[in-house]
Amino acid sequence: MTQRLGIIGYPIGHSISPVFQQAALDHLGIDATYEKWEVTPEGVGEFVAGLRAPDSLGINITVPHKQAVIPFLDEVDEWATAAGAVNTIVNREGHLSGHNTDGPGFLRALLVETGYDPTGTRALILGAGGAARGILLALVRGGVGSLVIANRTLERAQTLAQLSEDNGVTAEAVSLSGDDLTQAAASADLIVNCTTVGMSHGPDEHGSPLAAAQIPASAIVNDVVYNPMQTPLIREAAAAGATALGGLHMLVYQGVLSFQMWTGQDAPVDVMLAAAMKEMASRGA
Repeated sequence: MTQRLGIIGYPIGHSISPVFQQAALDHLGIDATYEKWEVTPEGVGEFVAGLRAPDSLGINITVPHKQAVIPFLDEVDEWATAAGAVNTIVNREGHLSGHNTDGPGFLRALLVETGYDPTGTRALILGAGGAARGILLALVRGGVGSLVIANRTLERAQTLAQLSEDNGVTAEAVSLSGDDLTQAAASADLIVNCTTVGMSHGPDEHGSPLAAAQIPASAIVNDVVYNPMQTPLIREAAAAGATALGGLHMLVYQGVLSFQMWTGQDAPVDVMLAAAMKEMASRGA
């Protein structure tokens, strides 16, 4: 029996997850298909119920359904509970469990691709939305020394800073502009962009949250935006002499962790990355 996997979202046409997940399944000879399904907010409950079928291994979830799926699951693990979002559902004989691989995938990508270890480091997070929350928790659990959260709406940055403080890590909230941001960037070991600034077809696709002059050459800059692969921030980081990593690696590594949960096998990371990069190149990203 061919097993089913896939990803839901609304809209979902932009997703490249089917490309690299199917490449991994085919490489390992696993009899399964990975598709993408556009599911309306009203249809989430019915769709999740259908995942209990014997031929379903599970799914990934992207916006806007990462919170909406939770009430329809039998179990949500501790990490997803803390993040307040589920991006992976696993079906085991009709029992549906929810997980979040975004934070762990983010850290795995940084470690493998740049050698970054958060222990005792200073990190600057740009943005305070759902992606920022998951990344903050990953850094806190990884032993980061201190955090600064910069956001246009200071109140949202303060909420994330409090979450960090509640978990024992000193944090400061600043505006996403001005001297406070410049000072925070100057002393950061890691800078992570969790905003949509620089994203293709976004409201500020040609913008960068930081200029090269604000980025230390010693810093690692990770932009979670993966379209385009070379965002304006990545170009600014390169001009500053900093180590730069685009969002495609985080996307693939969170998918790697999902793949391992569904199949119980080690994911062929190189195959998945190559497929993702080839797809993005074909889209002119």
